[in-house]
Amino acid sequence: MDIEVTSIEQKIARFISTLEAMGGSAGNQRLREALGWQEATYDSIKQQLLEESRIVPGRGRGGSVALSTTAYAANQEPAISLEAREASVPYLKTKAKADSSSRDKATAAPAATTPTPRNGVVKKSDLYSSIWASCDELRGGMDASQYKDYVLFMLFIKYISDKYGDSDDFAPPVVIPPGASFKDMVALKGKADIGDRINTQVIQKLIDANTKLARSDFPDFNDPNKLGEGAAMVERLGNLIAIFEKPELNFANNRADNDDLLGDAYEYLMRHFAQDSGKSKGQFYTPSEVSSVIAQVIGISHANAKGSTTAYDPTCGSGSLLLKVAAEAGRQITLEGQEKDVTTAGLARMNLILHHFPSATILSGDTLVNPKFKDGEQLRAYDYVVANPPFSDKKWSTGLNPANDPFQRFTWGAPPAKQGDYAYLLHVIRSMKATTGKGAVILPHGVLFRGNAEAVIRKQLVRSGILKGIIGLPANLFYGTGIPACILVLDKENANARAIGATAGGSDKKSGIFMIDASKGFIKDGPKNRLREQDIHRIVDTFRRGADVPRYARRVPLDEIASDRNDYNLNLPRYIDSSEPEDLHDIDAHLNGGIPERDIDAFAADWQEMPTLRSALFSPLPPGEGLGVRARPGYAQLTVPVSEVRSIILAHPQFQRFRSKVETLFGKWQQAVTPLLTGIQPGDKPKALIAQVSETLLAAFQAAPLLDPYDIYQHLMDYWTETMQDDAYLIAADGWLALPRRIVETDKKGKTKDKGWICDLLPKQYIVARYFAAEQAELEAKQAELESVTSQIAELEEEHSGEDGAFSGFDKITAAQVKDRLTELGNDPDSADERAVLKQWQQLSAREAALKKTVKTLEAELDQQAHDHYFTLSEAEVKTLVVEDKWLARLQADVQQELERISQTLAQRIRELAERYDTPLPKLENDLAALSAKVEAHLKRMGAVWK
Repeated sequence: MDIEVTSIEQKIARFISTLEAMGGSAGNQRLREALGWQEATYDSIKQQLLEESRIVPGRGRGGSVALSTTAYAANQEPAISLEAREASVPYLKTKAKADSSSRDKATAAPAATTPTPRNGVVKKSDLYSSIWASCDELRGGMDASQYKDYVLFMLFIKYISDKYGDSDDFAPPVVIPPGASFKDMVALKGKADIGDRINTQVIQKLIDANTKLARSDFPDFNDPNKLGEGAAMVERLGNLIAIFEKPELNFANNRADNDDLLGDAYEYLMRHFAQDSGKSKGQFYTPSEVSSVIAQVIGISHANAKGSTTAYDPTCGSGSLLLKVAAEAGRQITLEGQEKDVTTAGLARMNLILHHFPSATILSGDTLVNPKFKDGEQLRAYDYVVANPPFSDKKWSTGLNPANDPFQRFTWGAPPAKQGDYAYLLHVIRSMKATTGKGAVILPHGVLFRGNAEAVIRKQLVRSGILKGIIGLPANLFYGTGIPACILVLDKENANARAIGATAGGSDKKSGIFMIDASKGFIKDGPKNRLREQDIHRIVDTFRRGADVPRYARRVPLDEIASDRNDYNLNLPRYIDSSEPEDLHDIDAHLNGGIPERDIDAFAADWQEMPTLRSALFSPLPPGEGLGVRARPGYAQLTVPVSEVRSIILAHPQFQRFRSKVETLFGKWQQAVTPLLTGIQPGDKPKALIAQVSETLLAAFQAAPLLDPYDIYQHLMDYWTETMQDDAYLIAADGWLALPRRIVETDKKGKTKDKGWICDLLPKQYIVARYFAAEQAELEAKQAELESVTSQIAELEEEHSGEDGAFSGFDKITAAQVKDRLTELGNDPDSADERAVLKQWQQLSAREAALKKTVKTLEAELDQQAHDHYFTLSEAEVKTLVVEDKWLARLQADVQQELERISQTLAQRIRELAERYDTPLPKLENDLAALSAKVEAHLKRMGAVWK
């Protein structure tokens, strides 16, 4: 007889116990998530309890409930036991056999429930990728460069509707007139004239109400060539709107203020559209990593920025460079930019609004021919000017006469008619304040060495002292081109010191030009290259220090640049040799044996840290030892077998001391940052957190011998991108809440399938490792036993599947076929061997089936135990699990990986050298003589004569 184990009474008891365990009150969404119920089930039970006055409704977004005073008092003590008993209810079948064991119930399939995010919060990475995937699916045959305009506008209107739609501000940054919000667009879904009404009732009203917005900023939603005609357009626009109806995209509750979450989504989409738009259409976006370098090397900071600080980008694209400058300033500053492409200018305006700079001014037009930002008849001068102009613009002079330029930009000379790089550079210099202005421009490498007219301008630029530094970047970073580029860093404030210092011999720290060759520091990212976080940090740190770094950075005196040999050619390889040292073979070692000391000396840093390790591995060549090897200075021999080198390194006391030193540094850093990590609270800024944590890590490992602190820093930043930032955003949104939620898949027909449960912040393996290690060990032992039995069955089948084998007549080896064959054989003595094999197979198969059942049961029990344990966790326990077991344990493993790399690199090089010089010429000659003698002896025995 079947019984209902999820009766109304049990559901009511579980509702009350869970609510009591959450402190007696909770938001509806949070409580429903904790219960793992469908919305209809939750609403039904809630309504019954409201009618019985056992709970009362509360306030708040999305509604909340609380235990009534009498209900709370009556249920306070039994609630604990009820909660413990009912925690597993979501795992039980709706119906179960009355005589089923508890273990059978634990393995039953869970009831299907609706998935609920934590308080409407989703992981930041999932949010971005889901928007991109949805948009890409809807794009159809439309070019990415066109479709991006529609998608980015939808993100923009969703943001301003959520943020300013119900604003009580006297003068909100963006006015949302009636009928022009995202909700009004939703109401148009399915309308035959949806495209026209979006244009006229939504977009036009926004433009009329906001002077900074223009019709050219927005795409045409009634364009049949792009969106299809009739029903096709209606469906496509309806689907596009539906993407942004997702509840996790509701930013009304100030979530858009949380670390530029939506603004970062805009940047994410722009980057992906730039990747898909091709070389001719991807120039609207400057990679954020390059923008970050520029913003940091120009010198703006929170300490020196004021409300009156001004920044300008004459070719602003989508505004990413200006935003990075503003981020470094850390306060509201004046941002102004000009962009030739009217649609891209619209992207910039929307991007700046999304990043909380609605007061920024972006104007359309050709900067060189018709600059829009002027004071009277002169170009406006700014504190900071940044630019990523189109590379080698061949049409820069159209409509412009450089010889009669009203703004005196070309007094150093007119750039070539078909190369506009220096035209933009001269515009930037002219737009910088006369004595304090600073700037940076991204230009192709050719500007450093091309001749003729550009050489004349370059000479004047160098002699002026305005050129503070040059940063060579890796090739293939930009979406518009694959050629390598460089950043020219400009500074008028100290220009005289740099220029005068050169005439005095160039020894002053401020004199000359500081050059960095960062072309080797990048990671491959799809078809493009990308600067890593460590590459950015290394560039900025080196530039700020201004100190020489071998094969990477150098301050070059102006007299060297002006010499006859260089003649103002700024090509970086002339001044910095960034190539790796060549691995040279030693001819004498090949002839006479021994390992060259110069190759061993290449690991000077290792020997300095572990001096006795060298003597444990190598010794001078003693006289008479080694066939054909003679003692001579400058060569050594390996004193241990090659196969034991790494184990000797790992076991050496000085390597152990080195390992201990690194682990101590990590421990001190861990002790310092744990309060920061456990102290994250709702409303905190994750970006500020990771900046502080990562800087302390980098500083701590500056003292680590042999390790590159930037490599350690990169491990943290990679893990931040992979996991930690999602966790931090979840905690910043609704605290240290770690509750499991159901995963439900819905197919195209609307059918749902329960795929189990998950906890984003604290995955199951951390609960199991800390609280159920014995149960996990038991499960793993059974799994290993099952694998062994399965392997034995496979070996048995393979061994006896030949022509005369026991399984030769089987189409498919199954228990039924084996049983039938045994019945057929009976007790025939001639078939004893075959019968033994089949019975062995039966025994193994039965054992396999029993083990599979046991493993399945143990898995279900462990899954159940882990799930239930979440509801017993205190906030302190959640913090320990997340910070220590999840975050810091991963980073500690990364540090151990770097230690392993040190020993592996040293051991591999020693092996390579030992094998390279293992057989010197005398030994080869002796071996040849010995072999020749053997051959001659064999020939003599055969009666042959060797001549």
